[in-house]
Amino acid sequence: MGVSGLIWALTVVVLAGLTWFDYYFHVRSTHVPTLREAAIWSAIYTGIAIVFGAGVFIVGGIAPGVEYFACYLSNEALSVDNLFVFLVIIGSFAVPRVAQQKAVLFGIVIALVARTGFIFLGAALITIFDWAFYVFGVVLLITAVSLVKPSESEGRTADTMVSRVAKRFLRTSDSYDGDRLFMIENGKRVMTPLLVVMVALGGADLLFAFDSIPALFGLTENVYLIFTATALSLLGLRQLYFLIDGLLDRLIYLSYGLAAILGFIGVKLMLQALHENSVPFIHGGKPIRVTEVSTTASLTVIIVILVVTTAASLLSARGRAQNAVAGARRHATEYLDRHYALDPAERRKVFERLVSEENQIRALPMKYRAKIRNEGELMDLLQRAHHAHDAHTNG
Repeated sequence: MGVSGLIWALTVVVLAGLTWFDYYFHVRSTHVPTLREAAIWSAIYTGIAIVFGAGVFIVGGIAPGVEYFACYLSNEALSVDNLFVFLVIIGSFAVPRVAQQKAVLFGIVIALVARTGFIFLGAALITIFDWAFYVFGVVLLITAVSLVKPSESEGRTADTMVSRVAKRFLRTSDSYDGDRLFMIENGKRVMTPLLVVMVALGGADLLFAFDSIPALFGLTENVYLIFTATALSLLGLRQLYFLIDGLLDRLIYLSYGLAAILGFIGVKLMLQALHENSVPFIHGGKPIRVTEVSTTASLTVIIVILVVTTAASLLSARGRAQNAVAGARRHATEYLDRHYALDPAERRKVFERLVSEENQIRALPMKYRAKIRNEGELMDLLQRAHHAHDAHTNG
């Protein structure tokens, strides 16, 4: 599917227009998006991606269309894993709810620019070096193994190299001022921590580019399809964040699903590399006759894995317990944080969500309730949140 320079230019203009629209109509006006708003706009952005894919089918044919949807679904699955890290970073920096939209949007824009560079770099490597597919395949297999390690979920942290560098060189205030990037403090104009958060979010996404970009080249070598699938999945990430941030911790089997997808694509890349082999020390530089996996088969495998792991996660009692505990811990921390005390209405909503999650914990099977009660740090946190609420109400 050859694409002219004019189509490239029009695509970039449309994507820039969508980003501007998202900022101007949703982010510029400081507010906390409702679940209904997030659901509607998440559906709209997903619809745009589907319509674009239908256009690829019509203009380019079946093969490019299947390749596009395989890339888009893979990106969406990996983007959900990104959201876990986004959640940790935003929670670590205690970003006020009203400022989270702007932080996520600008973090995504930084990520999109960086990923575009990775895409063109990957295309150049494949064109110049015969062994690039072998390297991409090994990277994906190593990533797949690391995703199934028990320590993976525990390793999610906001203390990344990017955030440490940003904190050191971007001198900021200790407090926020809504969603503003600058504020007046002691008579001087200083940056708020929101700018550091944006840099941290964009930088954290770079870590995911090391496995997502090779995975996409395992599905197609068409740079235009990889770029558009990446851009459209990232542009819908802000809405997805506010739509499912209360369900993220419930997807306990997602890492296994992603590991299976990346491992499958890694094997596919290795088979493709062997089939087109020209590396001198492998089979004398001659191609090896091996079974090739079609993109249609790849798309089918990706869909099945995502459906199975999502369904298993949502039906799991352990997933419900993990989600309720994570939500209660997050909302208790938010309620006690001094930044949230500045907005009484939002603080009340946070406490209501905390009470709802505590009710979910009480409805869990006994073995999970007993385990949760043994978590002294969590129990103390919840107790302090209730004491603070009582003091605020009685005061």
